[in-house]
Amino acid sequence: MSSAGTQAARSKEDNVLSLDIAAVETASKGSPMTARTPSQKDTSISESLLSLILTSLESDKAEDIVQIDLRGRSSMGDFMVICSGRSSRQVAALAEKLVDKIKQTYGFTAKVEGKDTGDWVLIDTGDVVVHVFRPEVRDFYQLEKMWMPGQGDAKPA
Repeated sequence: MSSAGTQAARSKEDNVLSLDIAAVETASKGSPMTARTPSQKDTSISESLLSLILTSLESDKAEDIVQIDLRGRSSMGDFMVICSGRSSRQVAALAEKLVDKIKQTYGFTAKVEGKDTGDWVLIDTGDVVVHVFRPEVRDFYQLEKMWMPGQGDAKPA
């Protein structure tokens, strides 16, 4: 691809991402977004989304809920939430209910992987990444150890 074509593709991608962010902010605040650079990103949206996720998981009886603050450590999101369900059926149900609540509240559909098997479901909202595991699978992968260099970073929800 030529450099002009590459630049046009990047510009189009930036516009699409900006529109997605604007839609989320409009849905959560009811007003249009003002232009901001990534360093000026409003963290209240990701914190509001995190609160909704934690509340949903707690009310649906998820077990061992842990939140990890990723701000300043990773560009993949602001927070990571890890929790367990007692069975494959509960893991899939927790994920499905959470995705529905996010869509109803914020007006966008989160990306979901692994819901069909119910061993490990990944829900990517952009700002918050949620992992819902069966206990055996969670013990095997031990994501908390990977993302928590110090025990002070993770907080039980």
